[in-house]
Amino acid sequence: MKFRVNRDVLADAVAWAARVLPARPAVPVLTGLLLEADEELMLSAFDYEVSARCSVDAEVVEPGRVLIPGKVLAEISKSLPDEPVEISTAGVEAVLTCGSAEFALLTMPVEDFPALPAMPERVGAVGGGVFAVAVGQVAPAASRDETLPMLTGIRFDFAGEQVTMAATDRYRIAARELEWRPVKPDVGAAAMVPAKVLVDIARSLRGGEVAVALGDGIAGFESAGRSTTVRLLDEQFIDYRSRLAHEWSIRADLPVGPFVEAIRRVALVAERNTAIRLSFTQGRVLIQAGGGDIGRGAEAVECHLTGDDIEIAFQPHFLLDGLGGVEGELVRINMESPTRPALISGVPGDADPDFRYLVMSLRLG
Repeated sequence: MKFRVNRDVLADAVAWAARVLPARPAVPVLTGLLLEADEELMLSAFDYEVSARCSVDAEVVEPGRVLIPGKVLAEISKSLPDEPVEISTAGVEAVLTCGSAEFALLTMPVEDFPALPAMPERVGAVGGGVFAVAVGQVAPAASRDETLPMLTGIRFDFAGEQVTMAATDRYRIAARELEWRPVKPDVGAAAMVPAKVLVDIARSLRGGEVAVALGDGIAGFESAGRSTTVRLLDEQFIDYRSRLAHEWSIRADLPVGPFVEAIRRVALVAERNTAIRLSFTQGRVLIQAGGGDIGRGAEAVECHLTGDDIEIAFQPHFLLDGLGGVEGELVRINMESPTRPALISGVPGDADPDFRYLVMSLRLG
């Protein structure tokens, strides 16, 4: 095998594919990146749960396949001089040449590398920018506790031309509705996709559309020559829609930016796992924290309150995660009482309120 490829193109593709390489592989060959040179260069990685495959333009002199330790190749690729890269095989070595730099890497047995799962049947497509924003809004609410796999995923509910994405860690629920282009207008399906995989996909998007595919226990996402498959989690999930559909007797509309900045400043004196207290009155909300060994802080932000005055408390980072998902200049906080959850959303007329974030309140001390 022998091919030549642009340095930046190779480094970008290797870094993208290498992100799925396992830290503790079940078998050694899973640490490898499979390079296949034919009419173009194809790079593949697989850990039995997630697969990544991307294609790039290359000048192929001799077609062939080679399995190279992925993380080593990623480190080398990003540090090469700005010259074309040539990779060829010689016995058990893959020789990489770039300008005056040369590396001879021991290859791994290609025949031992497992076959990647086929891309499932395509069910629709969504704009890459919309997809990335939606994942960024919902993913913070997914749990990091691997002992409860159901809570580590993002739930997809496909219904006609609308998709709802939702996640929860039991202390908050984030949901986002968006429009997409289904292959069949009456499509109806549900899937639980690991949140960390979706975050990686969203971060690496380069525009265009994301094609979504669903098969027997597998989801696939494809965009701009890059495809990822992932094994789905159990579909069991909470009834999040009923928890978000509530009549609220109190609501406060306020500017997102000043509110977020004030919370961050006041939280500097909040001790670990202590609450931010919000006191809503007509015309303003007073944000308070501290009072322990560090000190205390307070700051007021203007707001428009509908309903009775209320004092309510939240974990500051939970509150900030929800506010970070609001796309407009104004945020609406819907409340019922100091002991019940609050719903964060955009304000109709200011931004599309298709993002909703329900967060547990804390008992006031």
